[in-house]
Amino acid sequence: MAQTVNRLSATKVQKLKTPGMYPDGAGLYLQVTSEDAKSWLLRYSLRGIPREMGLGSLRKVSLADARKKASDYHKLLDDHIDPIEHRASTRDAAALARAKTIIFKEAADKFIAMRTQGLKNAKHAMQWRTTIATYIEPILGKVPVRDIDVGLVHRALEPIWNTKPETAVRIRGRIEKILGWAKINGYRAGENPARWRDNLDGLLLPRSEVRKTKHHPALSYTELPAFMKKLRQEEGTAARALEFAILTAARTEEVLLARPGEINRRQKLWTVPEDHMKLKRKHLVPLPGRALELLDNGSDSYLFPSRSHPDKHLSNMAMLNLLDRIGYGHVTVHGFRSTFKDWTRDCTRFENFVSEAALAHASGDKIEAAYARGDVLAKRRKLMDAWGDYCASIPAPADGENIVPLRKA
Repeated sequence: MAQTVNRLSATKVQKLKTPGMYPDGAGLYLQVTSEDAKSWLLRYSLRGIPREMGLGSLRKVSLADARKKASDYHKLLDDHIDPIEHRASTRDAAALARAKTIIFKEAADKFIAMRTQGLKNAKHAMQWRTTIATYIEPILGKVPVRDIDVGLVHRALEPIWNTKPETAVRIRGRIEKILGWAKINGYRAGENPARWRDNLDGLLLPRSEVRKTKHHPALSYTELPAFMKKLRQEEGTAARALEFAILTAARTEEVLLARPGEINRRQKLWTVPEDHMKLKRKHLVPLPGRALELLDNGSDSYLFPSRSHPDKHLSNMAMLNLLDRIGYGHVTVHGFRSTFKDWTRDCTRFENFVSEAALAHASGDKIEAAYARGDVLAKRRKLMDAWGDYCASIPAPADGENIVPLRKA
């Protein structure tokens, strides 16, 4: 008896070159159009109507795969289901599922836009966008909302839960609202993984038990003029780098990585590139006169080069070692930013957003507005010039130094 199924072999399939239809059995055919164009075809009849169904090219579907597909479709035929219609409906369902899938960033953008529509004050919207972009998008941003679970939410919150507790608590609530919106709109199902009670409370400490953030030890601004006088008497690159950091209220890394090309002497402006900044955005720093004077001895590579390797920048520990050596080991380089902030708040009339912009802080819409306003750079220049003058001011006399005996007077 002639073989009625599995007539073809893998070797024969590869060798066939003459155009034509070559049956394997049970309605499965290899269709050869040319030597390089071969595909599979399933012929069947349902309700007396003959039909043909493509199963893919030989390059993508092997003989074994074609037989498996044909077998699966024959099972549908046994239940009087048309394989072509079944495949079309399956593809439509998959396309609909893809259309109903959005990533967390898209959901956040849609929710924030909906929440703030028609509001005159965009403060809350900017705070939402800033915190989500800074703390959450690196973890959840590209994840489909339907796939976000408790583990992912915990992973996003854990790095800031103990160090920035107030911010972290607000962000948790924002994630919960965004995922709640996603569920209502059919983008996800099930419980909200950002819920606190009987959920994240088993993974994270309550806010009341989170330790207080430990701030960098800072010098009182009343002691700063005396400190600056002593610092100016010190020699070496570390002393000049520390003085520059204080005069510009910059972070240590920004100063150490600074290069000559970032300085515009004519405009008295330092442009810190985004990859040197904590928030990864370009920062403009108006330079007081003394700050420019400190840059005269830099190398071609860095403003404050290593003494032993001019093509490398100053060591991270150089300024700290200097502080320790001159008797100020109880404060940190970063702490002088707090000194600047305290002085600005207590001794000047500059708006808070001006000093926050000078420190390159991100704390909501006021900072964003500050960068957008046309006069903010001018205000910041006045602030930094005033700070430079204060740093160069005559120190207050020590106790007893200005006491004149009455008899001598």
